[in-house]
Amino acid sequence: MIACVAIRPDGSIDTRWGRAERVAIADISDGAIRDWEELSVDWGALRDQGSNRRHHARIARFLRERNVQIIVAEHMGDGMLGMLETMGIAVRLDATGEARAAATAAVAASREVQP
Repeated sequence: MIACVAIRPDGSIDTRWGRAERVAIADISDGAIRDWEELSVDWGALRDQGSNRRHHARIARFLRERNVQIIVAEHMGDGMLGMLETMGIAVRLDATGEARAAATAAVAASREVQP
């Protein structure tokens, strides 16, 4: 499963999902991270350059290009949640602590509730 999580320089969850400076794309399988790629996205600065709609579209393109299936975040706004739901991307909120551990736990929990 491909997960995306906003990260801080110290490797912890960044609480600013839609305004994150960096995110990680993780390929997680059988409870282990197979690949972890950290990318600069600068969504905070980009967010201030246009409308919510434009900002959400930018993030949607980013996620589609990387085949993201689940977002792991502390919180996010209703508009972003609605967009991700429309895209069919699962969202796991209330994530805290070390980003790699949070992503792995979220994917494991997601698989437990799937039929």
